[in-house]
Amino acid sequence: MRPRFDSFVAIDWSGAKGRRHKGIAIAEARGEGPPRLIRPGHSWSREEALRWLLKQADKAPTLFGFDFSFAPPLGPSGEYLPGEPAVPVTAREFWAYVDRMSDDEDLGAASFLEKIHRRHFYFGIADGTKADFMRFRQCDQRLNAQGGRKTASAFDAIGAAQVAKASFSGMRFLHRLDGKVAIWPMDTIRDGRSAVVEIYTRIYLRRAGMSGTKLRSREQLNAALAGLASPPARLRFEPNDHQTDALVTAAGMRELARTEPRAFDPAGLTPQIARTEGWTFGIL
Repeated sequence: MRPRFDSFVAIDWSGAKGRRHKGIAIAEARGEGPPRLIRPGHSWSREEALRWLLKQADKAPTLFGFDFSFAPPLGPSGEYLPGEPAVPVTAREFWAYVDRMSDDEDLGAASFLEKIHRRHFYFGIADGTKADFMRFRQCDQRLNAQGGRKTASAFDAIGAAQVAKASFSGMRFLHRLDGKVAIWPMDTIRDGRSAVVEIYTRIYLRRAGMSGTKLRSREQLNAALAGLASPPARLRFEPNDHQTDALVTAAGMRELARTEPRAFDPAGLTPQIARTEGWTFGIL
């Protein structure tokens, strides 16, 4: 049985340093209505987003999606950080480890990448051959094999497209959520309860029939929403790409959860992968 949700929330995340982050955008698709932005123009902190989520999770069954990797890939040796014997090898324990080893404000994790485990992350040409750092999870490999723009590696820490800082700060966030809201696929989702999943906007743009990677106008946004069986967004301004990512993904999560029988039971997801690497909601 597929779990039922009253609301679908997508959070475009940020791993940037500091306390307030213009890169965080939150959108909600509730019932059959158009997706809407939560506090548009507000600069969220990660800790503020955590408090907001916990309040919303108690109000109504909500599926929350975050666009960061919930765990790194396991290497051939079965380790997240090969050669580091003290590092845990399950996602839940690894979240606690990242949180304990990071001293950045607002759940940041730059110190984890830049100081504690620097040798595992690619920051530029001085580190050597980039390909030597790029490892991918089982779900990433499945999505990449389907064609189109490839997912980024959690060990890529350079450039605008890098996801390392967002992902490791996100793992600190998940550690603070652990035990309060179900985190899929590490936890079983109970019907009528809220849950958190990993998201990737590209999946929903594909489902909407959009070929571009970023939407930066109301016209493009509403074309994508129409492809996801959603009413158009009611915006009085031209959105930025963080806002359109959140709006499209909230509507896309709703459409996927209601129409795909295997949305929460994708081919290839095993109990071992659920405990260690996790899975991106929408990779079927």
